[in-house]
Amino acid sequence: MPAPTQLFFPLIRNCELSRIYGTACYCHHKHLCCSPPYIPQSRLRYTPHPTYATFYRPKESWWQYTQGRRYASTPQKFYLTPPQVNSILKANEYSFKVPEFDGKNVSSVLGFDSNQLPANAPIEDRRSAATCLQTRGMLLGVFDGHAGCACSQAVSERLFYYIAVSLLPHETLLEIENAVESGRALLPILQWHKHPNDYFSKEASKLYFNSLRTYWQELIDLNTGESTEIDVKEALINAFKRLDNDISLEAQVGDPNSFLNYLVLRVAFSGATACVAHVDGVDLHVANTGDSRAMLGVQEEDGSWSAVTLSNDHNAQNEREVERLKLEHPKNEAKSVVKQDRLLGLLMPFRAFGDVKFKWSIDLQKRVIESGPDQLNDNEYTKFIPPNYYTPPYLTAEPEVTYHRLRPQDKFLVLATDGLWETMHRQDVVRIVGEYLTGMHHQQPIAVGGYKVTLGQMHGLLTERRAKMSSVFEDQNAATHLIRHAVGNNEFGAVDHERLSKMLSLPEELARMYRDDITITVVQFNSHVVGAYQNQE
Repeated sequence: MPAPTQLFFPLIRNCELSRIYGTACYCHHKHLCCSPPYIPQSRLRYTPHPTYATFYRPKESWWQYTQGRRYASTPQKFYLTPPQVNSILKANEYSFKVPEFDGKNVSSVLGFDSNQLPANAPIEDRRSAATCLQTRGMLLGVFDGHAGCACSQAVSERLFYYIAVSLLPHETLLEIENAVESGRALLPILQWHKHPNDYFSKEASKLYFNSLRTYWQELIDLNTGESTEIDVKEALINAFKRLDNDISLEAQVGDPNSFLNYLVLRVAFSGATACVAHVDGVDLHVANTGDSRAMLGVQEEDGSWSAVTLSNDHNAQNEREVERLKLEHPKNEAKSVVKQDRLLGLLMPFRAFGDVKFKWSIDLQKRVIESGPDQLNDNEYTKFIPPNYYTPPYLTAEPEVTYHRLRPQDKFLVLATDGLWETMHRQDVVRIVGEYLTGMHHQQPIAVGGYKVTLGQMHGLLTERRAKMSSVFEDQNAATHLIRHAVGNNEFGAVDHERLSKMLSLPEELARMYRDDITITVVQFNSHVVGAYQNQE
């Protein structure tokens, strides 16, 4: 691999990638990344066509499960100890503190905490965080895969390069191209902040680098050399669309290497949503494709917390998205383009990377599959054509970009896949993170809703509250603390160890029935720096 490629795409550390032909990517788990388990239809982001669907058990609440189900094979109760629970919750946590002064400017970001909790085996979510070295700013993102993890893995390791290149001035692009052309070393454009379990696809590095180089060469040709200010919103949109186009093109062209050929096809035929934040001083841009979310935590003057949503879900609950889809296709498809709250009755997110079965023509799909490896041709998912498939593409990776100018009261940003938002209300998310970061609890009357609570239960709740006030938080990571609440909260909004233990003890084939993969990144802002920016103007 040439030196410039190594500079752009660092090799995997701490684990060895096996070269097994039948998979698209590998992770630190023992399982194959791209073999998703069967799960209830109501929990699927992608619903198989009825021809290939198997029997699905309807989704139940965890309360119904614990109260109503008794399995003869496991009559005894088994609870994880607190250290065992912590070991599971902390396995994928990562924290990064931004240096107070990086040589260029004082950062408006203090640092971030990130964590993941799998439900799928293996996990289909991915996350990324990086500092832009040739421009100012930091990039952070969460990626939610479906029909396997191949697409989310590829997007997590490639998208930030496309964004960084889109933000570079013409002179810097020329310098990079000249260095590559002459074989000289060049400075990297990203400093990655990764957990040891996060990795890069070593086998595909050269392919990915060549596609990225073609992109910046086109940017050089399109730019006349005039000094123009970079439009961050436009750069984000162009990067998303270009990467998705490259994923599609790589799958159509194929590769002489049989392993790489199968890899690019698996990436293209699986899918992924993405929610990415770019923070530069007081300028915060959020680019979202799909149904992950970005939530801003704002501390009011009285110390309370409020949530400001910085992204919109691209699914059937978003009326504007439904209307957009209908307007992009003939009127006679109005009833079929969105059916049963899914795209063509199959896909939950209305925007996503990959998923070429919703983008390519039928003829192109058949040609690629027939000329592809046997593993792809034998896959039932790739062979069938979605119903009412008349005027593709039905799916786009173009993001919706939101801009927010940071204020001193804007304390943190939560980026999370839909596994969190399905479990917790946004206001609870912001309150829990806010209280964790400030170490303060604003005591409110205990709400018990419609439940009948005995004096003993009320005493227990008050005792638990007092213990929380007098003890230091056991979590050293805000994302871990949030996952603990998302999985272990009881009906009173408090973490119940017994409940948490039960949820984390679920076998792989049951876990996905009650929750999705959860990936969270909590970005903490430096209020003093943000205030200083405002005072300078």
